[in-house]
Amino acid sequence: MKRLSIFLWICLFVLTAEAKVSLPQLFQSGMVLQRDKAIPVWGFAEPGERVCVSFKKKDYVTIADAEGRWRVDLPKQKHGGPYTLQVNDITINDVLIGDVWLCSGQSNIDVTIERVYPQYPQEIDTYANDKIRLFRVQTDTDTHGPKKDVKSTKWRTLNKENAWNFSAVGYFLGREMYEKNGIPQGVIVNSVGGSPIQAWLDADTLSQRHPQAYHRLQFFQDDEMMAGMLKANQQTNDRWNHIMNQLDPGLKEGYARQNYDDSQWMVKNQYDNITGEHQYVGSFWARQQLMVDAAHAGKPARLLVGTLFDADYTFVNGQEVGRTYYQYPPRRYTIPAGVLKEGANALTVRFITKGGNPHFIKDKPYKLIFEDGYEIPLSPQWHVHEGARMFNCPQIDVTPNNLPSVLYNAMLYPLAPYSLAGVTWYQGESNTNEGDLYRQMLGELVNGWRQLWKDASLPFVIVQLANFMAPTDQPQDSGWSQVREAQRLAARQIPHTALAVTIDLGEEVDIHPLLKREVAQRIAKGFEKLLWDKKLQLSPEVIASETDGDKIVLTLDQPLRSDGSLQTFEVAAEDGRFMNAEAESRGNRIIIHSPVNHPVAVRYAWKNNPVKANAYGRNALPMSPFQLKLCPRR
Repeated sequence: MKRLSIFLWICLFVLTAEAKVSLPQLFQSGMVLQRDKAIPVWGFAEPGERVCVSFKKKDYVTIADAEGRWRVDLPKQKHGGPYTLQVNDITINDVLIGDVWLCSGQSNIDVTIERVYPQYPQEIDTYANDKIRLFRVQTDTDTHGPKKDVKSTKWRTLNKENAWNFSAVGYFLGREMYEKNGIPQGVIVNSVGGSPIQAWLDADTLSQRHPQAYHRLQFFQDDEMMAGMLKANQQTNDRWNHIMNQLDPGLKEGYARQNYDDSQWMVKNQYDNITGEHQYVGSFWARQQLMVDAAHAGKPARLLVGTLFDADYTFVNGQEVGRTYYQYPPRRYTIPAGVLKEGANALTVRFITKGGNPHFIKDKPYKLIFEDGYEIPLSPQWHVHEGARMFNCPQIDVTPNNLPSVLYNAMLYPLAPYSLAGVTWYQGESNTNEGDLYRQMLGELVNGWRQLWKDASLPFVIVQLANFMAPTDQPQDSGWSQVREAQRLAARQIPHTALAVTIDLGEEVDIHPLLKREVAQRIAKGFEKLLWDKKLQLSPEVIASETDGDKIVLTLDQPLRSDGSLQTFEVAAEDGRFMNAEAESRGNRIIIHSPVNHPVAVRYAWKNNPVKANAYGRNALPMSPFQLKLCPRR
């Protein structure tokens, strides 16, 4: 009672003066604090203001500095909760202590539970856990410098509703880590689709080591100019769409109507070139008939139209049931009750493309699903017709999310020094044309973030790019492989860093593969090794190599899953031209039969999509793609 009276007496001065203390968005009811590390609590107030912090029956007092900043470091705590954190007159309830993970990068972190739900419906429907908390940093940018705080957001407990629009990787990582140790988990996600690594680096690093990127940042620090460019782009898009809509006969003649006569249209298989051209800009129409029986007529349904390039407006019997403005999201549209009729129903897709060619993506679901589970597959045959053929839409090259440092300033810097267990970095697709530069910048990012948190051993798990695009059996110079190699080398050379290899979890037709639970499982193994089990083996790694005549022998840090033939190995002579090579595994050794004399380099799975790569450790983790220089046997 005496301790409480003293604390209230101290804080009375603050309240009497009517001074206000504010806290960053991270400090809200439902938050998770990091166990077994000092816990920074910080915020803002009037300069010189006294700030009183109370936690677990202990009080901490500090004074705001000349800039109004203040900070108190709570001592290390064991996991547990819920607790209450009191800061002057601010009460934060339901505070847990456990492990906190930061998941950052671009769109493959962004991919939501809604997107991957068809892969894991029962798991997502039946799982909720109030010991796992989710925190989504809202997208924001700043060209001028670091911000004090992120946009308004809050902590949410993990359940289907709260997770629906949350990162699937973050969701499954929280689950994996909870299942490993049973303690509270906090998952912070601050990713932005399409963002290059430059956007996540601090301006000081850019100015010292990458002046061209830094000068680009400086160029866009004129807010008036920036606003004008963005407004001009919007006006250009609006004008282009207005002219296209005026010219499109499908809007005038009602191509989407149920009873429109499309019998004179061409009939094309959806996986053929439906326009018959290499490049088509403008609108393009596709129609087919869906036959619905009396039992399902008038019932609501779910329409799956796979994935489309690029934008689409989709209609059933003349009523729009959905639209998507770019190529990547799956088309899952709801058909309301009363729209579907008994017999023939017109399904119409209006494609909009500003570059490329309208097309349906392979290996995606195309069907109608009713609430009772009854399904009607869509026909692969469509009646197709040109809409309005257009000119290329003029655009000014400015995307705020892609500018150097802007995401570091607005979405990363304000999170520090919130104590973390580890960081997941899942990015690289936007840098596949600059592999060597990416390797340098990835090291700068890891070191720069550690410096920001003042934690030189902060664990990082780097997620390697998955397989993507059309496979080939021939050697391939690949920007994707260059970035994968940069990621592999970074994880190998930077202390307290691990690599999550996902070369077998991608999709040929989708840059956003759906197997995010499996990605999270591999991230979790990386953290397990870095934090708790140093002897845990991850993906197999080459630890030695030698040449012996026409043979190359690679020694691994572990035996492979089984002995036998291995695929996707290539060997090069001094001319640098790689050729396919036969290879076999024998325990922890790989023997490669060189097709060239005096080989100087060997590489594995060095393709955009090495679907035949089959080197796995006994823990079922795939070996990473790699490229190695060879030294002749002495």
